[in-house]
Amino acid sequence: MATATESKNKVTITEDGPSRKKIEIEVPAEVVDEKLTGSLDTLAAEAELPGFRKGRAPKRLLEKKFSDLISREAKSELITSAYSQAVEENELKVIGDPIAEGVEDIEVETGKPLKFTFAVEVLPEFELPGLEGIEVAKPLLEVTDEQVDGELEKLAINEGDLEQRDEPEAGDYLTGHGIMTDSAKDGEEFYNIEGAVVRVPAKEDEGRGMVLGVVVEDFEKQLGMPKPGETATIKVKGPQNHEREDIRGKDLVVTFKVDRVDRIVPAPMADVVAKLGYESEEEVREMFKTRLGQRVLINQQAAMRQQVADHLLDNVTMDLPERLTAGQAERLMHRQRVEMMYQGIDEMVIEQRIAEMRDSSSEQAAKELKLSFILGKAAEDLEVRVEEAEVNGRIAQMAAERGARPDQLRQQLIQSNQVGAVVQQIREHKTIDAIIAKAKVEEMSAEDFKKKFAKDD
Repeated sequence: MATATESKNKVTITEDGPSRKKIEIEVPAEVVDEKLTGSLDTLAAEAELPGFRKGRAPKRLLEKKFSDLISREAKSELITSAYSQAVEENELKVIGDPIAEGVEDIEVETGKPLKFTFAVEVLPEFELPGLEGIEVAKPLLEVTDEQVDGELEKLAINEGDLEQRDEPEAGDYLTGHGIMTDSAKDGEEFYNIEGAVVRVPAKEDEGRGMVLGVVVEDFEKQLGMPKPGETATIKVKGPQNHEREDIRGKDLVVTFKVDRVDRIVPAPMADVVAKLGYESEEEVREMFKTRLGQRVLINQQAAMRQQVADHLLDNVTMDLPERLTAGQAERLMHRQRVEMMYQGIDEMVIEQRIAEMRDSSSEQAAKELKLSFILGKAAEDLEVRVEEAEVNGRIAQMAAERGARPDQLRQQLIQSNQVGAVVQQIREHKTIDAIIAKAKVEEMSAEDFKKKFAKDD
């Protein structure tokens, strides 16, 4: 337990579970009175009432007419100030938003102290293991003809045309109006999206599919083959790690009214070659070999980084917060999305994997959260810093992988609040790379590497 000494407020902090503190604050009556008086004085100077000039209305009349407003504003300012002061003076490393306990029912009254309680989650306390001499395997990867063929196929699809159809078949895309609600009577509406897109599961999907960012195991069965104008109804349990806490564990109902059905017809390779400004398909293949060569280096480094991450996870013990907050879940999703963009993974595949992450186990989410805490502390110990030029360079690199302009991708990342994830990614990569620089690195063939880590994802 700790008590603030410099503040007039009485602050008591106690343990309230793993990495969780309860903060009880009592603001003295004289401070409350001073705030109420100050609020009334401010109002008196600005208020205009019929029959009185500005600033001339009697305080007794203002107090009677605006007592509720004065009390609400005073309470809000007192609580906000006292909470911030308590966190700062007691050096609490708060993560997420505080959880108020009954604050809405508290009344601010002249001559009485103001008492309130918050629960906050804080950074876990833990010790880092030794960061030198970790054994790391370095896979020797090469670009294969099969990889180049795969890139050419994706390019032909990306440059292909949409062929509108009267009825769908496996693998076709449905565009329409998707609405997600709670299944309860008069249930809350979570999403209402015009122009939403779903894909009719193909054979390799084994019946699984995704709608409004949620994976549905029996999607093929529930969706059926709706034609334009028809509506499909899908029921699914809310993912336990969804960014929106109000969705987690809920029985959801998604209605999807189909507006149109499309099939992607891959573009002829000759058209693709001409559009890219090359003379022959062989030149395009060489371009992809170069790009894939850069991606191989990224994947090689990613494999080494993952080994360091696994070592840290296995050798650090900490008490994590009991629940994954909405803010933490969103940050983890952004972190994984940016990592996949960096590795050159196709955008549609990224969306599928993000949906699967929402539906992943609590253990996996806890693992990701634990790793972010570990790398944050390691970065501090190693004094890792991220410069603006590094952020711009990383965005340019990701833009090149996606065939986009860097300024457009940067704007997209800003609008989706993912620039912070780019900074975090660079910081984490630099931190792990600093550890790899001190590691015992053993080179091995891709085949031996796969055998050694066959049990890992």
